[in-house]
Amino acid sequence: MKRTIIKIDEALCNGCGQCVEGCHEGALQLIDGKAVMVSEFFCDGLGACIGECPVGAISLEEREAEPYDEIQVMERLVGKGEHVVMAHLRHLKDHNQDDFLQQGIDYLREHQIIWNLDFMKKQEHTHHGMGSGCPGARQMNFAPISVANPKNESFQSSALAQWPVQLHLLSPHAPYLRGADLLLAADCVAFAVGNFHAGYLQGKRLAIACPKLDSNKQDYIEKLTAMIDESHINTLSVMIMEVPCCGGLLQLARMAQEQATRKVPLKLIVVGMQGNILSEEWI
Repeated sequence: MKRTIIKIDEALCNGCGQCVEGCHEGALQLIDGKAVMVSEFFCDGLGACIGECPVGAISLEEREAEPYDEIQVMERLVGKGEHVVMAHLRHLKDHNQDDFLQQGIDYLREHQIIWNLDFMKKQEHTHHGMGSGCPGARQMNFAPISVANPKNESFQSSALAQWPVQLHLLSPHAPYLRGADLLLAADCVAFAVGNFHAGYLQGKRLAIACPKLDSNKQDYIEKLTAMIDESHINTLSVMIMEVPCCGGLLQLARMAQEQATRKVPLKLIVVGMQGNILSEEWI
């Protein structure tokens, strides 16, 4: 998959080792007097090592690289002690890497490692709105709520359980995608299907996209592939309108399925322009 990762200019590198000390994740080592990337999935691509380099030998580039793995990073760092782990987590927080940060905190909880409890409480309190980036892209995981509306007995509550939902904004490594049933719906579907939430979204995670108007389809394929292989989604349901251009969404899902090493069940749901379900089948 394509992602941002560091690049080392070997000709400029003087072997001082400051970047190695600045890389808490353990992606860099000094070998034969030069800084070397020893593991792509330990590199978070955030560039902390750049500021440590006195000769400007390190830069960032976007290229094909192994996916970053926060869980393996945590397994590596825990043995180095609390200060190293907290520096790593604060590094993620400072760069608004909310999903990786939550994975790191969840790792500590799952292994009953209680370090820097004040930092943990602060993180829990601010999780739904952390970071200084676009509010519409902040990762949020929440339980669907029932809203009483006595004036309208036909009112239906939302089954949405996460934010964001647009596929360009959705991180394939978001914790709430792990083992989830994913519904990939064309943008128009929810407006056409009257019982979309109760009938199709309930119990699922959602990604929406328009195969005709959205740009960078390759990014969609790579994200869906990562969701299958790295987040281990359980099933993938594609919900599209009957219009021909909507079929492109199914093609993107199939291409991701072909590129993935894991295989997941794929369901196709086709919706008529008046909201009626024309077909629903596993393919």
